[in-house]
Amino acid sequence: MARSSGRSAALVGVGIFLSRIAGLIRQRVFAHFLGLSDEADVLTASFRIPNLLQNLLGEGALSASFIPVYARLVAEGKDEDARVLASAVAGLLALMVAIVVALGVALAPMVVNILVPGFTGAKHALTVELVRILFPATAVLVLSAWCLGILNSHGKFFLSYTAPVVWNATLIVVTLLVGRGAAPESLVIDIAWAAVAGSLLQLLVQLPSTIALTRGLRLTMDAAHANVAAVLGNFGPALMGRGVNQVSAYVDAFIASLLGQGAVAAISSAQMLYTLPVSLFGMSVSAAELPAMSAATGEESERHAVMRHRLEDGLHRIAFFVVPCAMAFVTLGDVVAGAVFQTGRFSAQDSRYVWAILAGSAVGLLASTLSRLSSSTFYALGDTRTPLRYALVRVLLTTGLGLLCALYVPPLLGLEARWGAVGLSATAGFAAWVEFLLLRHTLQSRIGATHFRPGYLPRLWVAAGTGALTAWTILMQLEKAGPLVQAALALVPFTIVYFGLALLFRIPTALALVRELRRRD
Repeated sequence: MARSSGRSAALVGVGIFLSRIAGLIRQRVFAHFLGLSDEADVLTASFRIPNLLQNLLGEGALSASFIPVYARLVAEGKDEDARVLASAVAGLLALMVAIVVALGVALAPMVVNILVPGFTGAKHALTVELVRILFPATAVLVLSAWCLGILNSHGKFFLSYTAPVVWNATLIVVTLLVGRGAAPESLVIDIAWAAVAGSLLQLLVQLPSTIALTRGLRLTMDAAHANVAAVLGNFGPALMGRGVNQVSAYVDAFIASLLGQGAVAAISSAQMLYTLPVSLFGMSVSAAELPAMSAATGEESERHAVMRHRLEDGLHRIAFFVVPCAMAFVTLGDVVAGAVFQTGRFSAQDSRYVWAILAGSAVGLLASTLSRLSSSTFYALGDTRTPLRYALVRVLLTTGLGLLCALYVPPLLGLEARWGAVGLSATAGFAAWVEFLLLRHTLQSRIGATHFRPGYLPRLWVAAGTGALTAWTILMQLEKAGPLVQAALALVPFTIVYFGLALLFRIPTALALVRELRRRD
């Protein structure tokens, strides 16, 4: 039986938690000084556009193609082959990034025109200026993702996932130092330059350990080496898969730019909250399982048995944490948004708007998170094409239904255009379930059937619903309290009730957590 990856997933989870908390603080600081203004829209769009480079070439495609091959070489003790592979991938990645950055800076006006056509005049010009500053910064973050691949393959999860704290901290400090009294236009430019400095710091934090693990890294471009060729063979489909995922995000930005002031920033704020559990639980388990699954040895039936065990265990652990998050977003989203963002120019009305978008996203939260682990299982099998096909199905559904529900449904219902953002998020949630069911069906035909324990998910939803009812009962007595007080007095009882009922229902993950706490005591 394969050993549990719970400790590795916990390290990833802690690292992601610290990074995401830093990100939420950063977003709260931005919201304090910018609210849902035009400048907030510009900053959000500017960060998103060059981030395409990071997500395409970095964490997504690189992890799916590089980690399985590199982790297998490390597990087999082929250190020299692993070093050659790491060196070649680093060299090829640096060249690719340099070319893309040069093109991105030169073509920034065209890119902005295509992706956020609703931005005109000064808003368009400011976005172009910020994109040109941020493109080189995200290129550095791509190289940081290469470090993450090396560190994860050697079981060094904590450093790789806490490194973004440095990036967030740089932006927070600069914004606080220059934000008071600064014009919004100049503030967002200062924030962009802070992102450049933060990117360099994030890379430098990881680089010493990465070089030590690769034992004498030398940048090369040896694409003919067998292991490098294997990575490049999987990199194309993985890149296209990430590209398809990014298309979905940019379709959202495209449509949101047509929905009026604040829609782009509001969707970004909702996504910041929505992606927190996806990252904490989906990414943490998936990141820990990918090198472990890739390193499985033996006959095909033995490898598949290991994968089934890890997949099934991971799905149960993810669901235990994600179900209450989805319930909280639907029933208590205004409290969550208010606690995180409601300060300065970000009003209670803005919190309710973000809540509506967040509730729509929560429709597909569980499916999106479970899909992460399912896709990682395909990557461990050396198959990057199947996740690509199903991601394409999801994006086509999101695009078609999103356009319909965001642009045409609100007028039919007599609503303002900005409420189309809710339809946009809800249709994305529906498409996420389609993608997950397709992944699950195909994966079971490849490695065998995996199942949730009978009654497992219904018990989780009952526990989460009871927790939400408890929280609502408390909130009825706290109408005049501030957002932070409301969050503390509602979300803490929600969590206690959920966990208590999970123990009563004998949910294995809850019981395991209690055993671990007792063991440490």
